[in-house]
Amino acid sequence: MSRFGERRGYHHGNLREALVEAAVTLIAQHGPAGFTVAEAARLAGVSPGAPYRHFRDAQALLAEVAIRGYERFADHLSRAWTAAGPNLPAAFEALGRAYLDFARREPAFYAAMFETHLAPEDHPGLAAAADRAFSVLREATEKLVSRLPETGPRPPVLMVALHIWSLSHGIASLFCRPDASRRKLPMSPEDLLEAGILIYLQSLGLAGPR
Repeated sequence: MSRFGERRGYHHGNLREALVEAAVTLIAQHGPAGFTVAEAARLAGVSPGAPYRHFRDAQALLAEVAIRGYERFADHLSRAWTAAGPNLPAAFEALGRAYLDFARREPAFYAAMFETHLAPEDHPGLAAAADRAFSVLREATEKLVSRLPETGPRPPVLMVALHIWSLSHGIASLFCRPDASRRKLPMSPEDLLEAGILIYLQSLGLAGPR
């Protein structure tokens, strides 16, 4: 039986969590546009009006899922960076692989983060959660760029971080989707991303030849 299979009453303190879990389940099944607050309430086993004690509408519930997704994402990237060790180019590649891994393992959170078109200014905490996730990549980029001689030109840290983010996100969105729209590749998405990151870093003098 599903964890939502038994009807549960409203208990202060667990309804919010139950609704978030229900939303994640529905997003995984139908996409971020494929659920309503009423459906989340039904899955959580509460009355249709109960969710409005915590969320004003479906967008607010989606935003909560997205915030939690960014928090998980930031932790996932941080663990990958730390575990990779002192070889900075290799650690950068580990960040990219962690990006793909998160998109593949957490499709509901990933969709809530990037496919809902939520306005950060309308949802407190959303921008901060997204910025924390991006800061992992930006801080890693700062360490990598700092290896270049101070006497020579250095690429802007923000630009490099955004390029790596865009490359990772593009490959994740095209080739790591859990549905039938996923494009086919003659190599793994990880190999494609590793080659792209290596070529890019070499072009900036941030990685040596292999």
